[in-house]
Amino acid sequence: MSLVDLIAQADARGLAASGLACSDRCVSLLVEDDELLRPLWAHLVDDSDWSASLDKARAALGPADPGADEAERLARGMLESAPAERTGEALRAWADACSLASLRLHRLLDPADPADPADPAGPSEPSGGVPAAEDDRAVRGADGADEAPPLVAAELARQTVVLQLLAEHGPQGLRRALDVSGEGRRVLRAVVSRRARGRG
Repeated sequence: MSLVDLIAQADARGLAASGLACSDRCVSLLVEDDELLRPLWAHLVDDSDWSASLDKARAALGPADPGADEAERLARGMLESAPAERTGEALRAWADACSLASLRLHRLLDPADPADPADPAGPSEPSGGVPAAEDDRAVRGADGADEAPPLVAAELARQTVVLQLLAEHGPQGLRRALDVSGEGRRVLRAVVSRRARGRG
């Protein structure tokens, strides 16, 4: 089943976990606190209101940097566009937008396929308010991973696993989903660190 199909069929908890997992991985570009979004995961376990914890997490990011690059803007946009009320329609739009934004971010950072931020066509705008390239939409199809560069393919796999875990195990799948997200966060930080050393 493709990632697009999994998002279309996911329930509210699965959608929230999907969007949160993408945010959890990517927000590491902005802050070093691995526990920043942990309270939001806890709300998914007991299905409680996460609006206050969401506000605290956003505040912890601090003000947006006008000079931030596209990857950093994408990471911030995922968390800032999270719906305070976890209704099905809002969560589906957010999960879909976070999926695209995270794939775009990984494409930007993938040394095997650097995205061109100066592309005159520019990114498209999905419903959740964060930009995504058409290539990132395409990889979510049935055979998309075959055409994706390594970092993007790995992120696609993580997104798929998170949705499958929640579909198959419900709340019991959240712990493993959190582990998958943590693994992706470590990978992303390693990539950023290598890029920084290369530029130095």
